[in-house]
Order: sequence, then C-alpha cells, then structure tokens
Amino acid sequence: MTDKELSVVDLDQVQARVDAYIGQFQEGYFEPMTLVVRLTEELGELAREINHHYGEKPKKKDEPEGDIALELGDLLFVITCLANRLDLNLASAFDAVMHKFETRDKDRWTRISPADRPDEP
Repeated sequence: MTDKELSVVDLDQVQARVDAYIGQFQEGYFEPMTLVVRLTEELGELAREINHHYGEKPKKKDEPEGDIALELGDLLFVITCLANRLDLNLASAFDAVMHKFETRDKDRWTRISPADRPDEP
C-alpha cells in the first residue's frame, strides 16, 4: 500500500485488520503477559528514538536513522493485539478515556482564547 492509498481508519477497522493478520497463523495471539512485555520493548525503542532526536544522547555515527512514526505504529500494533487478545474494544475504551479527560480534567489546563486559536480547516 502506498502513501496515496492510505486512508483514515477507525479503531474497529484497526482491530479487524490486525485480527485478520494474526488469524493467518496457527500460533495466534501471544499471551497477555507476553504482549505487555512486547509493549515495553516497543516503548523502549520509541524512547530511544525520541532521545536521539530530542534528547541529549545523539546516535553513534554508524547507527541507522530511526523512524518515530514507525515506532508509534509498532506500539499501536501491540496495543491492538492485546485488546484483541482480551476481547476489548479500543474505540469504546478510547471514548471512555476521552469522557474522563473531558469531564474530570476540563478545567485543569489554561484554555486558549478563541482569538488565539489557529484557523480550523
């Protein structure tokens, strides 16, 4: 799939696509604990790239350039595997989390005034 063929997908589509991919293999999904360990591994890889790009630890001259977006994609894949393994709906989980932030934390941060907001497309 090329960049031009990519489209915005919803979380249900993400979960279905990962499930179709994993469903090709006899091994199926890893156990939840293994998936959490994989999630930790992937988070470490993201942290390393962030540190190289924005932190005080530059890469060695012989290290290949990493891709932060790809590392975030790896995290999304493993999170999706874990949600599917536990039969959880990510869209519902996301809606619940957003409701929590939009209610509990609605006045926690200083809001941007309407005059200071960038024009919306």
